Amino acid sequence: MEAPALPLIALGLLFLAGLGADWIGRRTWLPRVTLLLGCGLVVGKAGFDLLPERVTQLYPTVSVIALSAVAFLLGSALSLETLRTHGKAIIMLSLSVVIVTLAVVSAGLWLIGVPLALALILGAMATATDPAAIYDVIDQSGRASGFTDRLKGIVAIDDGWGLIVFSLALVLSQFIEQGDAGGSALLHSLQEIGGSVALGLAIGLPAAYLTGRMSEGEPLRIEGLGLIFLTAGLSIWLNLSYLIAGMTVGAVIVNVATHHTKAFHEIEHFEWPFMIIFFVLAGASLDAWALLGVGGVGVAYAGLRVLGRIAGGWAGGHLSGVPRRERPWYGPALLPQAGVAIGMALIASDKMPDQADTIMALAVGTTVAFELLGPVVAAVAISRAIGPRAR
Repeated sequence: MEAPALPLIALGLLFLAGLGADWIGRRTWLPRVTLLLGCGLVVGKAGFDLLPERVTQLYPTVSVIALSAVAFLLGSALSLETLRTHGKAIIMLSLSVVIVTLAVVSAGLWLIGVPLALALILGAMATATDPAAIYDVIDQSGRASGFTDRLKGIVAIDDGWGLIVFSLALVLSQFIEQGDAGGSALLHSLQEIGGSVALGLAIGLPAAYLTGRMSEGEPLRIEGLGLIFLTAGLSIWLNLSYLIAGMTVGAVIVNVATHHTKAFHEIEHFEWPFMIIFFVLAGASLDAWALLGVGGVGVAYAGLRVLGRIAGGWAGGHLSGVPRRERPWYGPALLPQAGVAIGMALIASDKMPDQADTIMALAVGTTVAFELLGPVVAAVAISRAIGPRAR
């Protein structure tokens, strides 16, 4: 069999698996994200190891494309109209969930005997979410309400808060362990955030004016692809966050491009094929056996993260005055966790080599659980917060 044949066959089967997951997801309570991740787990190294290496090598590139598309769509949720209606709630909820999660996880782990420096790092890691999974659960639900609008806004900015919190926790933990103020780590993180926003503005402002001129106010698919690839590529080249840059571009276009009728309609059309490959390959990369190595600390970390999300969502909902019915469900809807947490763990492991094994085992092991079960809980939360469908 010729060399390209196996990868092409595998990709064809993965697209059909995505079609099957979509069909099952629309007829059951199972999110298609969980189905695709489970499929990847079965065919990946933790399962039957059926994927050709040339397909698994696509994961880094596909993940950047898929997450960049999601970043654009999340940025588009931050329209001035949405911010006027839900801005206070989005800010209060996102900050509350991040701060309470950090406090609950860090304090809880410290009380059961985890060193304070490590507890702070793990608490900061717990603030990360998986925007792709949460966005897809919202999309699959087919429900539009104040709750889903606010949830999209929260997901669009909470990893930005989480990155700042993680940088501060890293500085503090290094000071506790080594007496090192760690100012360079904080400065680097602030430069990354500021640079990413600046890049998003530099791309988004001309794009807001130029796109959609050839098609009577509706951007072409090729324009959407071009912006996604350009933003992601420049972000990586400049060592910036393509998520923050993409969200900035999306927010700028949706607010500045008054001649657009459906600024991100075409992105929604081509996003799903990339998402299929992304979630299946993400599942294939998960190490299910890592769950066995997390031990009691891992179980405590997972339980405390759930508690922190629920408490933070309720507190933020109370302070921002959202409907009482919604308040218990923001935290559960924000449980999915993936790549950002792993990225934080890699950075923390480099800065704290003595704790590297513990950090990575917890990050990988609990990510498997939150990535597989989190979308299911998020789907239930959306349904409960919005209420039954009108018949």
